[in-house]
Amino acid sequence: MQISVTLIKELREKTSAGVMECKNALQEAGGDLERASEILRERGLAKAEKKVDRAASQGLIEAYVHHGGRLGALVEVNCETDFAAHTDEFRALAHDLTLQVVATAPQFISAEEIPEGAKLNPEEVCLLAQPFIKDQTKKIEEIVAEVIAKVGEKVSVRRFVRFELGK
Repeated sequence: MQISVTLIKELREKTSAGVMECKNALQEAGGDLERASEILRERGLAKAEKKVDRAASQGLIEAYVHHGGRLGALVEVNCETDFAAHTDEFRALAHDLTLQVVATAPQFISAEEIPEGAKLNPEEVCLLAQPFIKDQTKKIEEIVAEVIAKVGEKVSVRRFVRFELGK
């Protein structure tokens, strides 16, 4: 099947995947843009799983103070190299995570950190399990996996802190 350049460009703009990855996904999906997006997302998650054991000792700390100065957050996001830490995708992820922390006040990074026997809903108290505030159809862990696929390195949220005036 012949895939048009316009369709490849549209998928690339939607997913930020490479040209050949988009072309291959569209061919596999028979030209269906939505199915090709899903294929790329699945491949991104698979890439993320392969990088889980790598060391992520570089990265950055992002700060956000909400208008009025009553709420704020600091988030440390790690990756494998300093180069990846300076990409637009990585910086955008770090910023989005600070917004998420301010908006949702999570207590833990992942469900593994919840104390045994605690009756807490991971979607409410775990940052990675929460629905993304900018796109409720995705969880934060999926957003992180997308960035892993884009930068080609392990990316992890190491720690965060949320400040609220008077608390």
